[in-house]
Amino acid sequence: MSGHDAFKDRLTERAQDTSRPALANQCRGRDLEPAEMALAEALMKIYGTGEHDFAKVAAALADQGVTAPKSGRTDWTEALLGEELKAINADLDAAYEAQGYGA
Repeated sequence: MSGHDAFKDRLTERAQDTSRPALANQCRGRDLEPAEMALAEALMKIYGTGEHDFAKVAAALADQGVTAPKSGRTDWTEALLGEELKAINADLDAAYEAQGYGA
């Protein structure tokens, strides 16, 4: 079996494709705010370690001092992680409804 993943290769290829800039963020009605981007990056790092248990993910966010985008808290719990993700998703949904296709 080959050491590469065709799906990941295709995602990487598409991410580097700048020939269609109007489609770059087709599922968002606005750009992510800096605190949302910081959370997303921290989550990707944590998930990259193989951790997927929400309580442990929340503990890792707290250990790293990541600031919750909506509440401004840094004392992450599993409940806070759920609340923040729901609030961010609701905000992005509202922006998509208001702004339409793409950011």
